[in-house]
Amino acid sequence: MTTPPPVQRAHRVRLDIAYDGSGFSGWARQPGLRTVQGTIEDALARILRSDARLVVAGRTDAGVHATGQVAHIDLDEEQWARATEPRRKGRETPADPVAALARRVQGVLRPYADVAVTRASTAPEGFDARFSATWRRYAYRVADLKTGYDPLRRHDTTHVRARLDGEAMDAAARSLTGLHDFAAYCKPRPEATTIRTLLEFDWSRDDRGVLVANVKADAFCHSMVRALVGACVAVGEGRLAVADAARLRDELTRTSAFAVREARGLTLTEVGYPADDQLAARAEQTRARRDPNEVMGSS
Repeated sequence: MTTPPPVQRAHRVRLDIAYDGSGFSGWARQPGLRTVQGTIEDALARILRSDARLVVAGRTDAGVHATGQVAHIDLDEEQWARATEPRRKGRETPADPVAALARRVQGVLRPYADVAVTRASTAPEGFDARFSATWRRYAYRVADLKTGYDPLRRHDTTHVRARLDGEAMDAAARSLTGLHDFAAYCKPRPEATTIRTLLEFDWSRDDRGVLVANVKADAFCHSMVRALVGACVAVGEGRLAVADAARLRDELTRTSAFAVREARGLTLTEVGYPADDQLAARAEQTRARRDPNEVMGSS
């Protein structure tokens, strides 16, 4: 009787990623288009001399930025050896060869690239970048006539030609938090749920007076953040009352009462995970209750 070969356990690596989304057609790899996933996977392929597939915490749309995106890759033994080998023959293996992988990726991407792997680390047991996540946080920047236009922030800030009432926008945002069906604020997808827990939603002005939204939820359906921002901007302009934001949500249908704001002002800033000993359980729980066609973390 032939003994089957031993099953090789993949080496899972966590990657922390930042990017300026202006020049990308979103996160997900698409034929003929420049995407964040495709750019990083191509860089990894040069290092590993074979393909490696990224699993991401939340796919972002075209033009959306990130400072706190998270992904993971699974490497077989041969890929692991290539990922952790010294960059030049004869040199000692780095004290933390996994951390050095981030620098190697950046070397392939070249200086001043619009995407960066800011950190690479060995993933804890049970870690899944997508399914272990408990929440995602976005920021959205809006400059109004009070602030003025800053050309140096044109890629990550939306400009509105009005004086916005920030206090009214904040009140409207806070009225939307909690567990609700956000169908009115989501672009519909077949068989995908629009029920979400909006954990935090508030507005404040930064040191320059720019209005910045803090939006945190367990997950987001397609275009949800930009629709939420659009409703709040309409409140800030006086075209909607504060109470209209929640009223429109509870009507559960898409509306033309406000415009979905553009992608340029939106940045994924943080992804939250439970303690290491709860990662596997969280991943199993999420898989059990999420529709397989659903886009988690979508902007």
